[in-house]
Amino acid sequence: MFSASQSSKAQFLDKARQAREERRELKERERAAVQIQALVRRFLCRCHLQKEIRREVEDFFGTTESGASKRSALSVFRIARKLLFVFNHKEDKERFEKLCRCILNSMDVENEPKVWYVSLALSKDLTLLWIKQIKDILWFCCEFLKQLKPDILQDSRLVNLHLTMLVTFTDTSTWKILRGKGETLRPAMNHICANIMGHLNQKGFYSVLQILLTNGLARSRPSLSKGSLTAIFSLALRPVVAAQFSDNLLRSFLIHIMSVPAIMTHLATLTPERLAVIESHDLLRKFIIFLSREAQCRDVCVCLEGSHTLCLLGNLVYLGSLNDKVLEDETAHFVGVLIHMLSYYLFKRAFQKSASVRNILKPVGGKRVDSAEVQKVCSICVLYQTTLTTLTQIRLQILTGLTYLDDLLPKLWAFICELGPQGGLKLFLECLNNDTEESKRLLAMLMLFCDCSRHLITILDDIEVYEEQISFKLEELVTISSFLNSFVFKMIWDGIVENARGETLELFHSVHGWLMVLYERDCRRRFAPEDHWLRKDLKPSVLFQELDKDKKRAQLLLQYIPHVIPHKNRVLLFRNMVTKEKEKLGLVETSSASPHVTHITIRRSRMLEDGYEQLRQLSQNAMKGVIRVKFVNDLGVDEAGIDQDGVFKEFLEEIIKKVFDPALNLFKTTSGDERLYPSPTSYIHENYLQLFEFVGKMLGKAVYEGIVVDVPFASFFLSQLLGHHHSVFYSSVDELPSLDSEFYKNLTSIKRYDGDISDLGLTLSYDEDVMGQLVCHELVPGGKTIPVTNENNIIKWKQSRKKFFLSMTERLPG
Repeated sequence: MFSASQSSKAQFLDKARQAREERRELKERERAAVQIQALVRRFLCRCHLQKEIRREVEDFFGTTESGASKRSALSVFRIARKLLFVFNHKEDKERFEKLCRCILNSMDVENEPKVWYVSLALSKDLTLLWIKQIKDILWFCCEFLKQLKPDILQDSRLVNLHLTMLVTFTDTSTWKILRGKGETLRPAMNHICANIMGHLNQKGFYSVLQILLTNGLARSRPSLSKGSLTAIFSLALRPVVAAQFSDNLLRSFLIHIMSVPAIMTHLATLTPERLAVIESHDLLRKFIIFLSREAQCRDVCVCLEGSHTLCLLGNLVYLGSLNDKVLEDETAHFVGVLIHMLSYYLFKRAFQKSASVRNILKPVGGKRVDSAEVQKVCSICVLYQTTLTTLTQIRLQILTGLTYLDDLLPKLWAFICELGPQGGLKLFLECLNNDTEESKRLLAMLMLFCDCSRHLITILDDIEVYEEQISFKLEELVTISSFLNSFVFKMIWDGIVENARGETLELFHSVHGWLMVLYERDCRRRFAPEDHWLRKDLKPSVLFQELDKDKKRAQLLLQYIPHVIPHKNRVLLFRNMVTKEKEKLGLVETSSASPHVTHITIRRSRMLEDGYEQLRQLSQNAMKGVIRVKFVNDLGVDEAGIDQDGVFKEFLEEIIKKVFDPALNLFKTTSGDERLYPSPTSYIHENYLQLFEFVGKMLGKAVYEGIVVDVPFASFFLSQLLGHHHSVFYSSVDELPSLDSEFYKNLTSIKRYDGDISDLGLTLSYDEDVMGQLVCHELVPGGKTIPVTNENNIIKWKQSRKKFFLSMTERLPG
């Protein structure tokens, strides 16, 4: 009984609980339904209200133009409040455009204070509401400007509209309400404009202008009109001037405006009067002083991407080129700024060439190293040397820009020669042993001179160097090369190179590179006196002793400047080295041992084939050892005479004569001086690469054994054989005459042609006879269809001579 009663009670409680839950769920569903209905009604109501407001706005702006110009400012204010209440960027774009035009039209009406939109700022009840409204409208203008593309016609018109709105309501100069008696209101109205400008700045006004400038200027042809660019720059300058050039606004201007690619160049082209405004405010000086504080300069660099930092730097340099007075006054600060900016970042785009370099980097009188004038020139050199080592991707463009100034390098050389009480040459040698900041700056000057001079000399032809003597007279080249020779020798012999790192190693390679360019030029066509390159204070016996002891400086001397040792001593040194190696390898006959001998049998009629088959597989040591030759005639009968050297020497000379015969087509000769180089069509031989390897072994054997052979190789081929074409101081133009003197002569005549070169009917291509078939090679992409003109012949000549040389040498076998 008790159990049954409990069970019934439990069932009753479960049913009651279930009923309560069902009632609760029902109430929740009803509440949710009510909320959904409320949301739907609210949404529909809002849509209806928005629709009504937009219809009202359309009706308001749908009146005729004559009626529109007479609308009261209050009515415009009210309709603007309604539009801003429902404003959507996509849906209300055209309505907002009409509102802006309506507001601007109201400002142009004559003698109608109630129509002027700005008159509401004088209403005691509406001032704050009006200020809020114009702030909202102007910021919406800014947001539209970020999205517009100035290169599209319709967008360009809208850019002008929104810029006009911003220009009109951030400055009181065009407000008719302030004319006459209204002049007393100007301070209050200026305060309102400053308030509006401050609001826009807080919202990101400069970022908007940066986006607009970049969209309109960072292209092959600027799409911003003169009026638009003038308006943008005026707007950007207003807050800075109003804030009396505060650090905060100068920072924003530098980061967002001055970092736009080539903006100063575009201003100079489209609206040069803006540059006059910059000068009137002495902005360049203010920029320099602001950035001369290292913390502020670093802050600006960190805020910018690398390429935009470079653009800022380029714009500053361009401004500097237009204002010599500021640069003269602020040289130390200006150079410091540029060095700081270059030191913080590696950049990707091109550095604008500075037209001011001619004025800044000019030699000055006086020889005191610690004088202000000398320090100024040193600072400039440090700047450009830092640029060269930092902007490695555009190093050649920078060098070209510097060497383009014809009087720069000779003046810099004259300046270097005058430094110090005993002349600059000795001073620089002394700087090698000093670790002072002053010495580093002087050596940076020397590096800049060497890098620029080396670049210049490699792009000049013989007429320009020897006859026209561009930049340097021949006697100056003699003096320069003598100094460089002494400088490099001292760096090696004093052990400086042996332990060199960083800047010191860069200095060595810079000076050595310029030295070797001059040496190679002198070897090809002499300008220096006899024995000019020798170091008379270096005794060969001392050098030999140092080499025997494996002294590093002696090895470096042979590696970098072997020309300081007389040729006969170098030959003697080489023979001694060969003798020692033969003794070490056991290739010299002694009382206790005989060297290994290789015997070969050669048929006179098939000397090349037999020699190739029997010698090409020999190991390196066997090739260096004794090789005995036995000649047989066509019947296989031995010829008399097997000796140590005579028959092998005859065999070697005959082999070399055969392989270098142009009829074999393994080698061919240049036109004119008939110098040898590998034939581009040598591939007709099935085993032509193996044949070249065999030729190399035979020449090596001749040199190893001291056998003199007459093989006049072409200069360009020797350079490639020695690996000079991989060197930083290699010049393809120097080698071009040795490859094709006629082509070189034609190129240089085109370069100097005084008339209209297009009359010659040339294109940027050349034809080559390859085994009876004419093959056209384009010197630039599409070159066979590009005519050579007065405008492109100098630039394209430099490209074509290099392309021609590369196209020829790249097709050499192996």
